[in-house]
Amino acid sequence: MNDMREKPARVTAGVTFAARLAFKNISHRFAPGKDTLCDVTLEAEPGQVLCLLGPSGSGKTTLLRIAAGIEAQSEGQVVLNDREIAGPNVFLPPEERSIGLVFQDFALFPHLTILENVRFGLTALSSEEARREAMIALERVGLEGVAEAYPHVLSGGQQQRVALARALAPRPAVLLMDEPFSGLDSRLKDSVRAETLAILRQSRATAIVVTHDAEEAMRMGDRIALLRDGKLVQVGTAQELYLQPVDPFVAGFFSEINRIECRAQNQQAQTPFGSFPAAGMADGQPLTVAIRLAGFDVSEDGEGLAARIVARRFLGVVELLELAVSGLDEHVHARVRAGILSPGIRDIRINVRPSDVLVFERQNETA
Repeated sequence: MNDMREKPARVTAGVTFAARLAFKNISHRFAPGKDTLCDVTLEAEPGQVLCLLGPSGSGKTTLLRIAAGIEAQSEGQVVLNDREIAGPNVFLPPEERSIGLVFQDFALFPHLTILENVRFGLTALSSEEARREAMIALERVGLEGVAEAYPHVLSGGQQQRVALARALAPRPAVLLMDEPFSGLDSRLKDSVRAETLAILRQSRATAIVVTHDAEEAMRMGDRIALLRDGKLVQVGTAQELYLQPVDPFVAGFFSEINRIECRAQNQQAQTPFGSFPAAGMADGQPLTVAIRLAGFDVSEDGEGLAARIVARRFLGVVELLELAVSGLDEHVHARVRAGILSPGIRDIRINVRPSDVLVFERQNETA
């Protein structure tokens, strides 16, 4: 069966009333001294998609499990609108939170039909009402035609949409999704992701999506929260995190970068590629200059810094260059449009676009 070619008309019934979900000073530990989350304060705004982004082990899935009520935080509060649902003296079970959850592996029951899977959580309704609500949810994701089929006959993309329908059927105020597209074929990811986002917009539910993929977060999220080692590093729109990263970790998470270590002089960062503003930095202050791989202009002659091509890899639309540059011990990497440089050329000239240069106070970090 084809996932996305057939586009049945979507129903518009069954929208939810979006809620604000707030994490207040959330900490979590499995053992003393082993914090998985550390003092995280964050809000998911009503009707918006918040993406929790970060590498493996950053704590993003743990935060999702705390929101769902599957895990209890060690400290802090979870508040839905103005109602505390988890805190020092309150802990509502998952079924009382008005929060839906789409698991990473979809967790469909193989012995139940698609319709039975979707109506599974509608226990408070009569059989007829539950069937009607389940069908509305299936129509919303375009799968009403397979209501009597079983999960094993569906593709991965269709199973993902069934899991989404099941989570939306009770009309939750908040929908949680844990890496929902990680198991999909790369060819299907873009179309299923776009379809899912359209469904979320139509349902009007507040959504929190966990992902380790920065591009996916930028495609889906109204806001992005980047975590590292259980701590919240930066929150904002995709543009804010890309254009105004707070440190090299954030910059490197949203684009490939070269790092050059130097020191401030006259509020400038001095590099072989030129000087770049380092406002407020005292003379001698250690700096990290981050240059995006896409920030280089290259030519076979003319102005610019002399560089030698050490390695060259064709990637289709672009080429990846590894360059030896005078004044730098480590090689520089650049992504340039394919076809700009002649085959076999070794010595070129390079310039850096200032908009792709970021200057940070040097930090002691391992990433």
